[in-house]
Amino acid sequence: MAGCMLRIQEMMGSLTNKEQQIATYILDYPADVVHMSIDELASACSVSASSVIRLCKTLGYSGYKELCRVLSMDLALNQQDNITYTDVRPGDSIRNIIRSVSLNSVKAIENTMAVLDETELEKAVRAVSQARRVDFYGVGTSGTVALDAHNKFLRINKISVASSDPHLQVLAATTLTPEDVAVLISYTGETKDILETADVIAETGATIISITRYGRNPLSDRAAIRLCSSASETLIRSATMGSRIGQLSIIDMLYTAVVSQDYDVAKRHIDKTRLITARKRIRSGN
Repeated sequence: MAGCMLRIQEMMGSLTNKEQQIATYILDYPADVVHMSIDELASACSVSASSVIRLCKTLGYSGYKELCRVLSMDLALNQQDNITYTDVRPGDSIRNIIRSVSLNSVKAIENTMAVLDETELEKAVRAVSQARRVDFYGVGTSGTVALDAHNKFLRINKISVASSDPHLQVLAATTLTPEDVAVLISYTGETKDILETADVIAETGATIISITRYGRNPLSDRAAIRLCSSASETLIRSATMGSRIGQLSIIDMLYTAVVSQDYDVAKRHIDKTRLITARKRIRSGN
């Protein structure tokens, strides 16, 4: 289960103004909040107690007590974790850049593990394993993740289409059938081109799997199966470095699980494609 502070960070953009007031206070003063009553927190945020309750429900908690319990766990874990995840600073040494980028990538994977729903991943594995065809759609950085997924699933003889071009995506989407699966990738879940493609796919009856950030968003609302990643993008890293790492991790998990489901058949195809692609390499001495 995702930690309380991680949930708040990922869902902040979809909260109402009053919920954002409370959420910001919780993020700024978590150690104080765990010792506050619901009325004390409401007073500190200049909102009503009912607004606090609504935030708890929006975050997926049964009530304020559960929120405080999970928040207490966050604080205990943070005390054990003394690794600092920072943005790259102007004039940083190569050593600091190596450390910063590496640790932030590790954090993106850890956060994705925290928010990824195991049951949803199992559903995705079954859907992909049984599908006649599996398409991958994304634009920008998410488009490169879609192409990576396409490459992986071709290796196990899964018919697949992938493109980062919105026009080609719509054309490909129209050829899907109810026997097919479409994996749509967008960290925010709000990319207009991907939402338009999702609407086209919905008309074909194909199963939609979304890979987005944690929490509700327009793309996950359109999906039958919802997979979530998480990454905090800082100023210089805002070129979606962390979100790409999280998305790639989910693709790797999905691919590995599908291979594991039918290992003997998948391995035959992997061995075959390995031999074919080996011909493209230059070997010393030949």
